[in-house]
Amino acid sequence: MAGNTFGDAFRITTFGESHGTAIGVIIDGCPAGLTLDLDFVQSELDRRKPGQSKITTQRKESDTAQILSGIFEGKSTGTPITFLIPNEDQRSKDYDHNVGPFRPSHADYTYQTKYGIRDHRGGGRSSARETAARVAAGAVAKLFLKEIAGIEINAYVSAVGKMKVDKSYLELNLSSAENNILRCADPEKAEEMIAYIDSVRKAGDTVGGVVTCVATKVPVGLGEPVFDKLHADLGKAMLSINAVHGFEYGSGFEGATMLGSEHNDLFDTDFSTRTNNSGGIQGGISNGQDIYFKVAFKPVATIMKGQETVDKEGKKVELHGKGRHDPCVVPRAVPIVEAMTALVLADHYLRNKNSKL
Repeated sequence: MAGNTFGDAFRITTFGESHGTAIGVIIDGCPAGLTLDLDFVQSELDRRKPGQSKITTQRKESDTAQILSGIFEGKSTGTPITFLIPNEDQRSKDYDHNVGPFRPSHADYTYQTKYGIRDHRGGGRSSARETAARVAAGAVAKLFLKEIAGIEINAYVSAVGKMKVDKSYLELNLSSAENNILRCADPEKAEEMIAYIDSVRKAGDTVGGVVTCVATKVPVGLGEPVFDKLHADLGKAMLSINAVHGFEYGSGFEGATMLGSEHNDLFDTDFSTRTNNSGGIQGGISNGQDIYFKVAFKPVATIMKGQETVDKEGKKVELHGKGRHDPCVVPRAVPIVEAMTALVLADHYLRNKNSKL
């Protein structure tokens, strides 16, 4: 079965390629009567679109969403909602050198071997361009979560390469992340990180980073044990994003270094917990505390330096990166992480409605 559909009760299917006519998404399961703020949907797409700053790809796309179905007089009708996002600035000739060689750490070899054919123009379906469709759908999910439960989702860049934000998210003003081109909630660290990314870009190289995400006002009860635990579905959602190589929630790997007496989240009489090493999830079910997690992104695989590789015949060749690419993906990944979080929470909110009489 093809893996282009995500979710159960709130389900999306994305379609299109990086250098095709358009990309898009079909949202199935959004309840009728939801007020669709299309300006908000567009503002979310604007946060992800290319060409935003000197530390992002210079491909120019307006990412203007066209509505094909599912909305009437500003409200959802209960039928599938379809967004179409035209591709406007493809430069397919920039990828002519990719017809034969397999780019290191790209999907070229695996797609070619699995399907016997691949779209060499920007990676086709494997391109991060596909994530614009997810952001459009995630914007609808955000509106739904806000209206029915007041749930808020905020992500920010917390690391670039070896440079990290040392403060907890509780010490930061998360809304301030939109005040700089990196989307880092620590203004001082942001300037250092931006300068570093720019230096890496000028050297023809790339660098990875980490995005931290926080969901607040999440009600108790979201998550479907045993295989659809909330953190399991969040992990799957994040790991489905291009370039993601790691996911950890709550105390994460640091929790493995602690004793149980240190790690346990003790209850207060109102059922809140004094600490939140669980990351807002216990037994795979949300416990009413903040849900927080980190997502690690690898360096972009296309670099502007010569690299040794092989072509389809196994012959060694040297490949030089061309085209327009992000020197670091994390600034534009922030809205993608938020979108996938919203889709998971919206799906589990609706699924939870059938948990008991």
